[in-house]
Amino acid sequence: MKTKKLDMTHGPLLGKLIIFTIPIILSGVLQLLFNAADVIVVGRFAGEASLAAVGSTGSLINLMTNLFIGMSVGANVCAAQFYGAGNEEDVKKTVHTSTAFSMICGVVLIFIGLFGARPMLELMGSPDQVLGLAALYVRLYFLAMPAIMLYNFLAAILRASGDTSHPLIFLTIAGIVNVLFNLVLVIVFKLGVAGVAIATVTSNYISCGMLVSFLMKQRNSLRLELSKIAIDKRILKKIVKIGLPAGIQGTVFSLSNVVIQSAINSFGTAVIAGSSAAASIEGFVYISMNSVSQTTVTFVGQNYGAGNEKRVRKVIFETLGIVTIVGVVMGNLAYAFAPQLLGIYTDSADAIVAGTLRLFWVCCFYFLCGIMDTLTGGLRGLGNSTLPMVVSLIGACASRLIWIATYFHTHHTQDVLFFSYPGSWLLTLSVHSICLIIIYRKWVKKKESEIRI
Repeated sequence: MKTKKLDMTHGPLLGKLIIFTIPIILSGVLQLLFNAADVIVVGRFAGEASLAAVGSTGSLINLMTNLFIGMSVGANVCAAQFYGAGNEEDVKKTVHTSTAFSMICGVVLIFIGLFGARPMLELMGSPDQVLGLAALYVRLYFLAMPAIMLYNFLAAILRASGDTSHPLIFLTIAGIVNVLFNLVLVIVFKLGVAGVAIATVTSNYISCGMLVSFLMKQRNSLRLELSKIAIDKRILKKIVKIGLPAGIQGTVFSLSNVVIQSAINSFGTAVIAGSSAAASIEGFVYISMNSVSQTTVTFVGQNYGAGNEKRVRKVIFETLGIVTIVGVVMGNLAYAFAPQLLGIYTDSADAIVAGTLRLFWVCCFYFLCGIMDTLTGGLRGLGNSTLPMVVSLIGACASRLIWIATYFHTHHTQDVLFFSYPGSWLLTLSVHSICLIIIYRKWVKKKESEIRI
């Protein structure tokens, strides 16, 4: 199989944006199905406590991994800008530097998961009846970190070249394996939480192995050669410059979600289970919108590298339109069918009521989050990742923490708690809009001054 490159710098735009985005959405959905299969199988065949244990780990896992996964954004932007500028040698260096760096990150995360799982879950206030199972799930899950890190970095580079179809193929195969292993290990072997974790680990290594094998067979700048895997300091510096702020931003969001999860834990097991199921459903809406943000990063990055400012502006406007439509339609559909969707995860009436309430506050306003992420994608594509990090630190994390520490503290209800989501999105996207306009205008003025000189 060869990579199928999409020309992002010339020709009609809207159709290419959609063609590029759809495989990313499907790939993201398949990744979510790894966890959704865990939650559904364990909820149906291992009980409410096991469901709460697996579901309550999501925000902690994201907190512990987003810093490293955010680095893959740096690899994506670097590769996209090098492609746009026609610099194949630096694309090759990006491939091999990303491979080495991601493997190091994966090994580090194994130890963080093994030794940090239980203490961090205790800090989150996980109930005693789910603490042991949740810690077991996290420890096993983190054994897959080298594969998860390597896959995310290499898939980001593949997307930068215009190929989004092959990651989808690899994830489809791995997703089928994950579901089959879930059913066998939980229903037949009665392994419960351990069974779904083992299935997830196995499927991640399968998808990563297929992607690595694919890149090793290429005959272009994407070719991965084991003998050339090494860190190029110049490339790594560029990746970190863009990726580290993106990773910190993801970690900041996860930190605020951990605080929210701690607040959710205060309402008891039924609410934890319902919120966990709702969060799994929300993930499908979010990944669809976030896929548009990834498209924005890549298209803006390539056109920035090519010096095409008019096309950059067009990319941003059209992706904002796409993400708004996707967010409004999918978010409201998720809420409209909330009881039916939540019923897939659990039979508990109390859990379904709690999950429905969360889906209202999150999904009905989710398009705001999509707009926020797409604006962030535009800033990153232009090579500026620090500014959106700072804005998100203040707008998303700080505002949620202040809200929970003040108003929620005196008005201890689920409605008040979940309002922190849309409120923080609206605040953050407003500031992101101003920042993007300023950065774009500075770039255009710089280009005009260089032409006059």
